[in-house]
Amino acid sequence: MPAVTDRLVHRGLGTARLSLVLVTLGLLTAACGGGLAASGRHRPRSGPTVPIARPTAPTSPTPATPPPTQPSEVPAASSPPAGSQGVSPSMTPLPPPAPIAAASPGTGAWRPAGRLVDGSPALYETTLVPPGGSQPAGVAWMDTHLLAARLYSGSVSPGGGPYRYTAPIEPAQAASLVAAFNGGFKMDAAGGGYVTEGRTIVPLVAGAASLVITSGGGVTVGAWGTDVQMAPDVVSVRQNLVLLVDGGRPTTQAATPDWQAWGATCGATSCAPSVPGIEAQWRSGVGVTADGALVYAAGPALDPLQLAQLLVAAGVVRGMELDINPDWPVFASYDPPPGGLAAPANGTKLLPSTVQGPWTFFESWWARDFVTMSARPTTPG
Repeated sequence: MPAVTDRLVHRGLGTARLSLVLVTLGLLTAACGGGLAASGRHRPRSGPTVPIARPTAPTSPTPATPPPTQPSEVPAASSPPAGSQGVSPSMTPLPPPAPIAAASPGTGAWRPAGRLVDGSPALYETTLVPPGGSQPAGVAWMDTHLLAARLYSGSVSPGGGPYRYTAPIEPAQAASLVAAFNGGFKMDAAGGGYVTEGRTIVPLVAGAASLVITSGGGVTVGAWGTDVQMAPDVVSVRQNLVLLVDGGRPTTQAATPDWQAWGATCGATSCAPSVPGIEAQWRSGVGVTADGALVYAAGPALDPLQLAQLLVAAGVVRGMELDINPDWPVFASYDPPPGGLAAPANGTKLLPSTVQGPWTFFESWWARDFVTMSARPTTPG
């Protein structure tokens, strides 16, 4: 039955119609697609990969643990993840993102987006055409001194709920919400693990690309056991494949001909299982800059190297791929009236052409994991 859901989604049913169909079929919480890599049509290869050069390792890699039969408590370690913003980052804004030298006229200029935080922009957006590309992708830069991250979980990815933080976003969180974006593949195709709300849902994998969030909302990206590791203040880890950007450059593997190692894709006009996937497809990714800003990028007709190049152009030093294919990449910012709640009506897509939008994270049927970026509370006095 999951294949039925995939076909319904990919054949162009609108979001509202799809949800009604799913209710009718009793598949509301079934595995509905997921980077299509999760459909079993083409799974990312699990064999040897191209070695990736990494910065000097602060610690020895943490070995993977065997799968638990039930979600378990997260073990603590003696040191925090490298690059973490910590529990109480400064409320002093980071310097705005540097201009991007763009080959295409009208692209590469940053513009503020979303609600102000303590009177300052905390989010900047731009569009950029990657090298060799023909269509603009969207890039968002987020100030982690002003914004706190939170991982929301779903019944499809990672599964294993219920969770405190899951769709729909509640009014208490909407009061400070600035932006939200999609997570990664379904876990059977992610090549990694998932930790959240003090529980290991899927065991973490040494070397896997990891989005790490601390109890204070700090967020960073790195290879597990090398750049980032378990610590007492780590509350969420979302792994997906291996690093796409490392040391400020696309990894060797990102440039290899084996593009299916970065997930199975839809065809040019259809996501039906019988249609061969194409390399240049919708892709999304996230990374961290040298000064700790978080950068998201997504666009159509991207190969893995082009996605990596977009992140690098925005200053990313370590980056990873998130979900792919037309139905899953989404980034939305919210700009409600002062003191108001973020809502679909005051949300804006990073790219107008994405299937999902500002409403997605406010729908109870949305069963995929995602990340929110919210205004940090200001310190009185």
